[in-house]
Amino acid sequence: MPRPLLAFAAACLPLSALAQSGDADWQACAAIAGDTQRLACFDRWAQGQRPALAATPVQAPAAPVPPPAAEPARGLRLTAREGCRDMAYSQLSRFWELERGSDCGVFGLRSFRPLIAAAAFGDTVNRQPTSDNPTNNATTAVDYRTREMRLQLSVRSKLAKGLLTPNASDASDSVWFAYSQQSYWQLFTPGISRPFRSTDHEPELMYVYPLQAGGTGWRLRYGGIGIVHHSNGQSLPYSRSWNRVYLMAGAERGRLQLQGRLWRRIDEDRVNDDNPGISNYMGRAEVQASWQPDADNHFTAIARHNLRSKARGSLRLEWSRTLWDGGDLAPGGLQLYTGFFTGYGDTLLDFNRRRSVFTIGVSLAEW
Repeated sequence: MPRPLLAFAAACLPLSALAQSGDADWQACAAIAGDTQRLACFDRWAQGQRPALAATPVQAPAAPVPPPAAEPARGLRLTAREGCRDMAYSQLSRFWELERGSDCGVFGLRSFRPLIAAAAFGDTVNRQPTSDNPTNNATTAVDYRTREMRLQLSVRSKLAKGLLTPNASDASDSVWFAYSQQSYWQLFTPGISRPFRSTDHEPELMYVYPLQAGGTGWRLRYGGIGIVHHSNGQSLPYSRSWNRVYLMAGAERGRLQLQGRLWRRIDEDRVNDDNPGISNYMGRAEVQASWQPDADNHFTAIARHNLRSKARGSLRLEWSRTLWDGGDLAPGGLQLYTGFFTGYGDTLLDFNRRRSVFTIGVSLAEW
C-alpha cells in the first residue's frame, strides 16, 4: 500500500482494529508524517494492547519460605505455661505473681524457699532435748556430732487467682499452698548408723493481695494472711509442734526487697502441748531483707524476735552465687550456698536451746 494511503488508514482505523492488526499497526503509525497524528496513533495502539496484556497473568515472585521455627528445648516444666517470668516485672511481682502478665497459672509447682544440700558445722548439738512439758524430756543422750548435713526442700503451688481483684485490673490476688521440710542428717556419725537427727515439716496455706502503695522510693507490693502447721512428726518424748496464724506484707525498692510476718500461736491444751512457751524462744514476728546486686549473687537476712522485754529470737544470714544456669532443668540455676544461723529454733527440737551453725553447700532457687 502506498505510504500516504497507509498513513490515512492508520489515522482512521478504530481502536479495536488497531489492537487486532499485529505488527502492521505500529508500522502504520510510524508512517504518519505529522507529529501530533503519529503520537495519537501510537497512543491508540498502546491502549489496544492493554486487554491482551491483562489477559496474560503476571507470575508474582514466590514469597520466601521462612526458616522453620526452632524447636523449644525439652526439659522439666514445673510451671503452668511459658513466658510468665518476664524480667520487665519486679522480683516480688514475679515471685507472688501479683500482675496478670507475671501469672504462671494454677497448680504448677514453684520454689518457695531454696532447695539446699549443705554441710553444717555447729558450735553445739542437742543430744538430749528438753521441754517445759515433762513428758517431752528425753531420758538419755545420743552421741550426735556437731558436724552434719542440712537438707531443705520447699515447694508451693497456686490454688486459685483473681478472687477479689477486678477483672479489668492488671492486678491479681491468689491463694497458695506451700510445704517446707528441713532435715539434719548425721552423715558423719557412722558409729550410730548415720541417723536423721531432726526433720521438721511445715505445710501452710496463704492468701496474697497485690498492692501498689508508694512512689519512686519504697513501694508496698502485697499484703496477706496465712495459717501454718509446724511439727517434727516424732513420738514422745521428741514430739514438737505448734500452729500459727499470721499477717504478712512485702515492699521493694529496686533490687531490695523487705518482707515481714507477724503471727499468733493457736493455743493448745497445756497437758498436750509439746513445747509450752515456744513463742518466747522462736519469736512472734519475722523480717526478711533480700538484695540481688547482679544476676549471680543473692543476699538474704532473716531476723525473728519474741517481742518481749526478755529478748530472744534468731538471725539467719544467707549468700548464694550462681554456679551454672541449667535453663529448663534448673530455671534458677545451680548455686553455691553459704549460711549462718544463731539463736533459738534452728530446729523444733532446739526451740529452747541456743545454737550457732555455719553451712556451706549447693542450692536451687526460683525454679
